[in-house]
Amino acid sequence: MAELDIDLVLVPVDGSDESRAAVEYAVAIADRYGAAVHAVYVLGEPTVRGIETGAVDEGTVADDTEAFGQIVRDIANEGDVSLSTSVVQGFSTEIKTLHPGSVVLDTADELDANFIVVPREPATDPDSDVLEKAAEYVLQYASQPVLSV
Repeated sequence: MAELDIDLVLVPVDGSDESRAAVEYAVAIADRYGAAVHAVYVLGEPTVRGIETGAVDEGTVADDTEAFGQIVRDIANEGDVSLSTSVVQGFSTEIKTLHPGSVVLDTADELDANFIVVPREPATDPDSDVLEKAAEYVLQYASQPVLSV
């Protein structure tokens, strides 16, 4: 069996319990291979539309992503794994080809990630299906190995 050469594990997150579990898997894989983890927080359609219309406060979104980012940092620190983070929009009213899965794969390409962990379980919050959509796309189109959890 061939040994994988993994330097960076990408894990898309959205603040859900499912994405927290995916971070735990990503950290475990990174620890096993001496790799780093990059968590990309993907903003879904309701959030992006809400920000655009003023129904959702950008400051609240920033606070929420930062609070979840601290959880991700804590998990990475417990695993003694190097972590980087970013936030992307998984939806756009102006760019019709923008999709949660495409932003995950674009991020993977930009960062040269060579392994992806995606939460695939439906989110407990019915308004937050961004990672479920991303997982389907990533599983179909990723050139990197993917673990779906």
